[in-house]
Amino acid sequence: MGANVMSTIAELIERWGFTPVLHPTTYKNEVALEPVDDAAELEPREYVPGDPEKADAIKLGEKDTNRNSGLNSFTTSHSRSLTKIQEIAPDDSFLSDGYGASDIGHENCCERVVINVAGLRFETQVRTLAQFPDTLLGDPQRRMRYFDPLRNEHFFDRHRPSFEAILYYYQSGGRLRRPLNVPDEIFQEELKFYELGDEVIQRFREDEGYIIEKEELLPKNPLQRFIWTMFEHPETGWPARSIAILSVSIIILSIFTFCLETMPAVQEQIKKARGNHNISSPDMSDDIPQINDPFFIIETICIVWFTFELLVRFLSSPSKIQFSKNFMNIIDLIAIIPYFITLGTLVADSRSKNQSSSLAILRVIRLVRVFRIFKLSRHSKGLQILGLTLKASMRELGLLVFFVFIGVILFSSAIYFGETDHKETHFTSIPDAFWWALVTMTTVGYGDMYPQTVGGKLVGSLCAIAGVLTIALPVPVIVSNFNYFYHRETASKVEEDEYQHVDQPCPYVPAEKKMITPSDDIDLSIGDKGEEGSDVLRRPNRIDLQKTNLDPDTSECSCVHVNRYNISTEV
Repeated sequence: MGANVMSTIAELIERWGFTPVLHPTTYKNEVALEPVDDAAELEPREYVPGDPEKADAIKLGEKDTNRNSGLNSFTTSHSRSLTKIQEIAPDDSFLSDGYGASDIGHENCCERVVINVAGLRFETQVRTLAQFPDTLLGDPQRRMRYFDPLRNEHFFDRHRPSFEAILYYYQSGGRLRRPLNVPDEIFQEELKFYELGDEVIQRFREDEGYIIEKEELLPKNPLQRFIWTMFEHPETGWPARSIAILSVSIIILSIFTFCLETMPAVQEQIKKARGNHNISSPDMSDDIPQINDPFFIIETICIVWFTFELLVRFLSSPSKIQFSKNFMNIIDLIAIIPYFITLGTLVADSRSKNQSSSLAILRVIRLVRVFRIFKLSRHSKGLQILGLTLKASMRELGLLVFFVFIGVILFSSAIYFGETDHKETHFTSIPDAFWWALVTMTTVGYGDMYPQTVGGKLVGSLCAIAGVLTIALPVPVIVSNFNYFYHRETASKVEEDEYQHVDQPCPYVPAEKKMITPSDDIDLSIGDKGEEGSDVLRRPNRIDLQKTNLDPDTSECSCVHVNRYNISTEV
């Protein structure tokens, strides 16, 4: 067996021109092959973690009885040497990322760092990562936990397509763009892992169109906070959910009675109850509700609940000013104002004989009751998404209105002059033709106004085609915005503990300052145990031919040599 080993060593020496150096502190029979120069033997250096000043003092080539006793170095005539690409700086600016976490000096800012993401290698400069020192890659001490000294690289078992955008974030100085083939949930997980910061993640969510949940102030008083959460947050418990169901039911009842009381059959019953049997000539007093009117009673019950809800929410709100500025609270106030105006009209009617002015105001005020339907948006995510869609599509809606306005002016003028010679023309003026141009561009076509001459029909055809193109162009953008917000809101949120990502580094870099702790039966060939509490590491560009396996029983990494020969080279 020994003869085979020595013959293999001799073949390697003849082929590569290496000088064997014995490392007795690791294994007695293990030989490390180091290249030698034709003129003089290279002097590879060792580095002690945590003590950069000793980097030049310790040399692997020194005559050490513990390392080279009993072995004579020899060279061959065809020995070769590898070009050195890195030199250990003698000053404090030595770049020791992963080997002692020293400060990065100005001379080594152009030092390159190799990052391996699930098998895909990336290479960048230290100064590129140092632009954001508060991140995982920008902080040398944080990223040293993922350093693999065997391969001289930082290894991350993470999502590969996402890392391209994350690396570009460092290269561009803070520009973050999600790749199209990466889901946003996965990309956000990668942003959290690489510790880019909450501000960057928040800005990314805003760019992606997420509904930003602002921090809401809560009342300091416990009772006030309990009342506020019950009326404002239905998802907090069954009492709040019950109040929300009751509020939605009353809103629906109010809207239903508002529509039902306008039906002719219902109005007939109301007039019979009032003693007015002449339905064909209704009296103006019929628009004034009576105290004993069932619809007025239902309306009173609804208004009592709306008023109670608004007052309770106002009194329990943490900020009365912000509560008054809220758009939904303004809608709630508008929903109850018509009732009190109607009640004031009833009182004024009993004292005044002139009812014409009060009835005109009453009819306008009753129309405001229809805005109660917007109260449902407080309990409906769909209406909230619709509002966000309209808000995000204001530019497209403005362009749509502008194009329609131009088309109406253009085609109403054309149809007027095209039909002006016809005796029975429907277009007596350009403003009268506005209505025709609008309903034609929207492809409604009521038929109350239509062209009769050849020129007018040609203008009408062009108006219809232009209307289709004008409306069809911005509509897909609006629909796309709605779908975007809808899927953002309704997407199911996966619990964080449901899927656990492998985010811990392998044990070749323990949490302590030691880089590697060799076991008793396995030689990692990274360094030698010197004094107690100190580990000696080789240069990061050493090449160790080892294979890393995963023990399925213990789920721990165990390093096994491909062969018993480690080739140590000075690159």
